[in-house]
This record gives sequence, C-alpha cells and structure tokens, in this order.
Amino acid sequence: MVSFLTNPRSFMTFSRIAAPVLGVATAVAMAVGLWLGFTAPEDVLHGDTVRIMFIHVPAAWTAMFAYLCLAIASLLNLVFRQALADLAARALAPLGAGFTALALITGSLWGRPTWGTWWEWDGRMTSVLVLLLLYLGYIALRASIDDEARAGRAGAILAMVGIVNLPIIHWSVYWWNSLHQGSSTFEADKGDALPAAYGIPLALMGLAYLGLFGALWLVRIRTEVRRRRLRAAALRAAED
Repeated sequence: MVSFLTNPRSFMTFSRIAAPVLGVATAVAMAVGLWLGFTAPEDVLHGDTVRIMFIHVPAAWTAMFAYLCLAIASLLNLVFRQALADLAARALAPLGAGFTALALITGSLWGRPTWGTWWEWDGRMTSVLVLLLLYLGYIALRASIDDEARAGRAGAILAMVGIVNLPIIHWSVYWWNSLHQGSSTFEADKGDALPAAYGIPLALMGLAYLGLFGALWLVRIRTEVRRRRLRAAALRAAED
C-alpha cells in the first residue's frame, strides 16, 4: 500500500503539497461552475429554482461519497489496526455531516416552490436524513468514549453497519413512490439527460465539491495527527 496512506510522517509530507493544490483547483472549478450555472437560461418548468440544483446535487453526491470513505477507513482501522485510518475517519465525520446537512437544507429550498412542501417523508429524503443521523451518531459515540482505541473501534463498527444506507438512498426513488426523479442526470440513452447548459456546470460543481471535500479532509487529518502527537508528548512529559 502507498506509504502516505499508512505512515503519518509520509502523509504529512504528501498532504502539505496536496491540500493547497486541491484548494486552488477547487476554487477554479467552483468559480467556473457557479458562473456557468447562474448564467444558464431559466428552466421551462422550474424557472430560476433550477439553479439550486448546482448546490444541492453535488452536496448529496459528496455526502454519500464521504460516508463510503468513512466506511473504508473504518474497515482499515478494524482489520489492519492502522492509526492513520482511524484519524482519517475521525476527521471525516464532521465534514460528511456538513455536506449532508447542506443537501437536506437545499433540498427543502428546492421542494417548497417545486413540490409545495418543505419536507416529505419519502424514501430519498428520509434515507438522507438517516445518513445525517449516522454521521452525528458516529461523532457522538466517539466523543462519549475516553479511550481513543476503543472509541475508534466502536465508531468503525457503527460506520460499517451504516453502509447499508447508501444503496437505500440510491434505489429509494425506484423502490417507493417519491417526489424525486430517478438518478438519470447524465443518462442520455434514456432521453432525459440534462441539457449541456445544465449538465456542464453541474459536473464542474461536482468536481469542485469533491476537491473541497478532499482538501478539507487532508487539513483535518493533519490537525488530528498533530493533536495525537501533542497528546503523546504531554503523556511522556507527565511520566517523566
């Protein structure tokens, strides 16, 4: 396995360069994506409301991708006892919760003018709410256990159990009656793909969100590494 994924010292060297590079790329992609999105023509059915899509949809994508990363990091921690994987999982959970909350809030802003309601307990909305509760539960569980090793193992088990929610989120629009459209944004063969005026900025915003998530995650892992090093140094000093 690549050393920067397992060795804290190698990771700190790698992330010192990768985080700002990702940050710059994110800023460029987001600026272009927002400009193209908010200068695109109004939608025939939804008018200006369609522009919420450029914030909402990438947030939902990133929220799900972040939980997948949380589950993978948790698996590495449980199986291989990798300390860096545990720090990565701890650093990731608040980010995932933030993106999920943004998806829920912007979804409600879309829903009110489009569907006539701020909230509907359909499969997609409810399963995304469950995703937020999983993130918050993970954070609360780790905070409630003083021993970091035990906290990491308990959180990892919860994260891996919660992975079952991801396919539920995706397939919910097909399994149950839902206000949401199916996940066919870029499926031209079905005849309902987005026009380029919307598809291109949405793709750019998706990349921007992914870059933002990656940059923030790297910075937060670096903070966790420093925090653990300071704690270890303080314990050694206390023993002396």
